Amino acid sequence: MSQTDMWSIERTHFEQGTRLICGVDEAGRGPLAGPVCAAAVILPPYADIPGLNDSKKLSDKRRRELFPLICDQAVAYGIALVHHDTIDQINILQATFLAMEQAIGQLSVKPDLALIDGDREKDFGLPVETVVKGDSLSASIAAASVLAKVTRDDWMLRAAEEYPGYGFEIHKGYGTKAHYAALRALGPSPIHRMTFLKKFYGEK
Repeated sequence: MSQTDMWSIERTHFEQGTRLICGVDEAGRGPLAGPVCAAAVILPPYADIPGLNDSKKLSDKRRRELFPLICDQAVAYGIALVHHDTIDQINILQATFLAMEQAIGQLSVKPDLALIDGDREKDFGLPVETVVKGDSLSASIAAASVLAKVTRDDWMLRAAEEYPGYGFEIHKGYGTKAHYAALRALGPSPIHRMTFLKKFYGEK
């Protein structure tokens, strides 16, 4: 998808007079361990960030190249982590909303509109539009997806040093065969989401 196409959703709103559009996305809803991370990014209209796309479609190297470009060009951005204990207390959907709310709250200017990746809507105190697969359709959401993914990956790399043996540096907490094998051998670490492991331990 071309860079021009990535601005099609924002363009519609710009033409209607909306000025500050914030893209919001998360990383880490599915893993068995670690936090969920959300980012909110307000880009200047038609910011030139070559290769910007859904973070899942980019290599780790490319995401890390884009991260400072996004931060440098952004009008404002916020990044928030909600950790495993809170996820276990309030469930992953509510934890994701909490991370998004905190990321939006960090913005130095209040956006006129938030474009949220996905199909679940929540009142964040400003106009919201949900966009299914928004991280591959909207430059603003794509930028947020990169910031969230890199931030969470870095958190999991640090966790791999603190809790060796689980392979967090490789799978970042997702439920791979190697991860489940480590859980069988070592038991859960202090950063595992125990609500995600009920079925696994129930079947042991």
